[in-house]
Amino acid sequence: MSTMSSAKRGGRKNAKNVKGKRGQGSKQDSRRDRFESDPSSSFASGVDIEEEALRRLTLKDNQDSTRKTAESIGSDEEAVENEESGNSTSGNEDDEPPKSDEEKRITSVAFPVAMWDLQHCDPKRCSGRKLARLGLVSSLTLGQRFNGLVLTPVGKKCVSPEDSSILLSHGIAVVDCSWAKLEETPFNRMKAAHPRLLPYLVACNPVNYGRPCKLSCVEAYAATMYICGEKAAARLYLSKFKWGKTFINVNKEILDKYSACTNSTTVVEVQNKYLQELEEESRKKKDEIDLPPSESESEESED
Repeated sequence: MSTMSSAKRGGRKNAKNVKGKRGQGSKQDSRRDRFESDPSSSFASGVDIEEEALRRLTLKDNQDSTRKTAESIGSDEEAVENEESGNSTSGNEDDEPPKSDEEKRITSVAFPVAMWDLQHCDPKRCSGRKLARLGLVSSLTLGQRFNGLVLTPVGKKCVSPEDSSILLSHGIAVVDCSWAKLEETPFNRMKAAHPRLLPYLVACNPVNYGRPCKLSCVEAYAATMYICGEKAAARLYLSKFKWGKTFINVNKEILDKYSACTNSTTVVEVQNKYLQELEEESRKKKDEIDLPPSESESEESED
């Protein structure tokens, strides 16, 4: 289910940089290390970042639920008022305002979407295979070259809006393999013209819900499309999954920031600032926890 399109450096790698726990890594790890823009920056531990991400997920779900309830009540009240006053809300289609990028719906994309499927995942849970069955993804064979964007751990640059021309002209592909089998994945046999990493994002798929950077294939596709300005395409692919729209709802704030960047460097800067904010929020939350007084403090108060 998990795809290699996520920049593991986004969460866990940055967390390891804080504590200086860079162990001896594989060649793929050293390549990903080059993606670090500021090795001296300090971030929270992976556990802290994951806890903060989960807290945000819960808060976001609660806010969305409250907002939807309020909107539903408001719509019902407006309908009753219009009915009583004899006004119709249907109106003329010509009077409707033009749809924004957030509201546009499409049924297909004009660029290639592909994947190298190493068959590491459960076929019933693999989002990439489901998209292939729906005719939304084509399969690539080992040794085959792909001229578009390729999301892979051996990428040297982060996906950014400046990649939009490559996406529209040549498409996007992912390497669909297991996180547990990175060492045995033959990345050298997957010829990528434009290898890329994804910045920090929180997974919302059923297997890795709430875990930073462990995105599924469809989440990786959607994130790249969104950052490159193809938001309608991102929603099309996510719409094939019941949980799909949750991915954008949860990550919308940071996705919008990434999509407003100019290049890979600025995307990394935005990501690092966002991770620092997560660390600060996590630290502040811990400081606010009221602990019971110690025995010595109790004795002093009695005296």
